[in-house]
Amino acid sequence: MHTKEKPFACEVCNKTFSYRGDLKRHLRTHTKEKPFTCCVCSKVCSQKSSLTINYRTFPNEKSFFCNVCSKQFSHKSSFMRHYRTHTGEKPYCCKKIFSRKNDLNRHYRIHTNEKPYSCVICNKKFSQETNLNSHYRIHTNEKPYSCDVCDRKFAQKGNLDQHYLLHTGEKPYCCDVCSKEFSQKCNLNKHYLTHTNEKPYSCNICSKTFSLKATLYSHGRTHSNEKPYCCDVCGKKFSWKSGLNVHYRIHTGEKPYSCNVCNKKFSQQFHLNEHYRTHTNEKPYSCNVCGREFAQKVNLEQHYLSHKNEKPYSCGVCNKGFSRKNTLKVHYRTHTDEKPYTCDVCHKDFSQKSNLNSHYRIHTNEKPYSCDMCGKEFSQKKHLNAHSFTHTNIKSFSCNSCNKRFYHKCSLNAHFLTHTNDTLYSCEICKKQFPREIDLKIHVRVHTKEKPFACDMCGKAFSQLGNFNKHRRIHVN
Repeated sequence: MHTKEKPFACEVCNKTFSYRGDLKRHLRTHTKEKPFTCCVCSKVCSQKSSLTINYRTFPNEKSFFCNVCSKQFSHKSSFMRHYRTHTGEKPYCCKKIFSRKNDLNRHYRIHTNEKPYSCVICNKKFSQETNLNSHYRIHTNEKPYSCDVCDRKFAQKGNLDQHYLLHTGEKPYCCDVCSKEFSQKCNLNKHYLTHTNEKPYSCNICSKTFSLKATLYSHGRTHSNEKPYCCDVCGKKFSWKSGLNVHYRIHTGEKPYSCNVCNKKFSQQFHLNEHYRTHTNEKPYSCNVCGREFAQKVNLEQHYLSHKNEKPYSCGVCNKGFSRKNTLKVHYRTHTDEKPYTCDVCHKDFSQKSNLNSHYRIHTNEKPYSCDMCGKEFSQKKHLNAHSFTHTNIKSFSCNSCNKRFYHKCSLNAHFLTHTNDTLYSCEICKKQFPREIDLKIHVRVHTKEKPFACDMCGKAFSQLGNFNKHRRIHVN
């Protein structure tokens, strides 16, 4: 006890103990052995002390009775501590007052900075033994507390209790200044600082100031590039625990944030906030060059590159440049012919998710885009834009050879092939040639007998969208 010698080491997690009996009890946490059984309720326990505590839960074992709230206790010491909650007595004092001497002893360590409990693996020190025990689970990866809703596991019970609030939506902590509600008290305390605007903690590298010491500590990792939080599923590392918690939802599929308009669910709060703008049509981010507005800040930042004509992302196959990394990623599929998005109705594949969403409207007959002039509805915005030229009668695209004019650039390009006599797209079956790729795709259905456009009223199928639209008018009339 005096030398702090711990000669008995666990062969599983290397934790050390002063006594062989303590090691024997610890080993049961790994073997899950529970040799002690209650003769009253048959509950099994890994330690004898736990069995003794369980016995006291039965009425005849609680001989100390509180005459204020009728609560019963097995020990006089527990009863005396409880009774102080009614009397308000706090006999242990250090300017701050405590009802229990043990709490006072722990509190003293704040002043003395004493940390008597040390981790034998990383030598980190703690002022309380419970904090050390919780810390050990970082090394052993032990997560004994499991959510009974989504089965996610936690190393500490407090984290599990806070996680439950995501499912219940409960926010018990309220700011008395602006009435904003929070699910965790620590978040409320952080929020209070937004009203005082107090930032007493300063970074000694970049002089940035922070309201919380913990935020300053986390900020330091941006300079050191330290990533202490590691995903135990895929091994990805993170600088902040919050980033790891959000990342875990990729593996668990958890989406705790739900839209109260359309019930769509999201894994992160800011994704939900951005989604709300699709209902409100709010676009708070505006380009100061052309005035174009955006619902998301990242889209505005990427839009600025179009003014600078910067294209930092280059295709390794054809060297074509792009201003956005995501656009390069989509472009690369033209070389690999990758089509990761599949329609679950007709099983047609698409290289872009936006194309799949537009395609779905063929099956649902949804037409969200309407012409302001004639009221005609369209399933895609580009079709509405193309239609709008029929009212203005403006043909902006002119052929250099014959001066024939067209509403759309694609029509001009197709027409230009009549002068060059180029036939870029050829059918592999009958060798018939076409000036446009879309014309070839429609033609191939003659050979494959593919009919992707099916009427949801009579089941009749068509190979071309135009014929399908004509057929639907039969049901409408």
